[in-house]
Amino acid sequence: MAEGQVMHKLQVGEFFQNMQERLSLELVNTPKGLVRDITQKDLHRPGLALAGFIDLFTYDRMQILGNTEIRYLNSLSGADREQSLKRVFRFEIPCIIVSNSNKVPPELTAIADQSGVSIFVTPFTTTELAHLLSDYLDHRFAPSMIVHGSLVDVYGTGLLFTGRSGIGKSEVALDLVERGHRLVSDDVVTLTRTADNVIMGTGSELLKHYMEIRGVGIIDVGRMFGVRAIRLQKRVETEVELVDWSGEEDYERTGIEDAYKEYLGVKLPYVRLPIFPGKNVTVIAETIALNLHLKVYGFHPARQFSAALTDAMKSRKGIENYLEKDFE
Repeated sequence: MAEGQVMHKLQVGEFFQNMQERLSLELVNTPKGLVRDITQKDLHRPGLALAGFIDLFTYDRMQILGNTEIRYLNSLSGADREQSLKRVFRFEIPCIIVSNSNKVPPELTAIADQSGVSIFVTPFTTTELAHLLSDYLDHRFAPSMIVHGSLVDVYGTGLLFTGRSGIGKSEVALDLVERGHRLVSDDVVTLTRTADNVIMGTGSELLKHYMEIRGVGIIDVGRMFGVRAIRLQKRVETEVELVDWSGEEDYERTGIEDAYKEYLGVKLPYVRLPIFPGKNVTVIAETIALNLHLKVYGFHPARQFSAALTDAMKSRKGIENYLEKDFE
């Protein structure tokens, strides 16, 4: 696991608490299974396993029993049904969800109780259930990591400010908020990669929109500037690393070649910004956001300037060649 990456863990009880109302879930047997862990975001329908084929049984996923599985179990004799269920419950199943408000066979309840596996019933169809569950589990198990920095929505662009402790990330974020932009998080930012390879940034539940300003202390940005100054999450579109100015280093001057930094396997545009007393970092941050907007719309200022300069040089060379051969 990469440095800073978060290890996900979801107990069945937490899932039940989070989705009970949304899925109209009813726990129909032992609560002992609520302490089991869900470790996979994918779902499984154990129809083949119930029929005896267990070579490819992905038992470590949440198991969904729909109309097909329940009708198959009901078609068996009592002894065969018990044998079929015991074959499945030899494995460590996280939990079982029965869709369409199907009646749970008593043998299933008894064997699940013995194995300490919780069974839930929902009125949703299997297709609806799978869709809603996949959305929840995709979000819950999405790769994520924690970075130290400040995330601000600047003209609709998520700018992640990073840099050494004390360099002024919070001050820049505060100045941007005062200019009408929106704070997502200060100091601790959780980055999450969504299914379509977008990096979303959020703050911690504890810190919310509090901010530490050295020499002043803790301030509440939401209460101080109002709800217009904050937001809960934002797509991270550019990292701006604040670094101390050094006359011995070479910094980007033209920006023809874009730089990137990778988080959770996704490349983000990256700007290394040297700062010194008196430099208006806030205006530069706004410029970075607006410049990204231009690039999104297909206009790359640095490359356009380079192309225009090249054309001008070729044109000038053509004039010089003509004049050299003008002997009148």
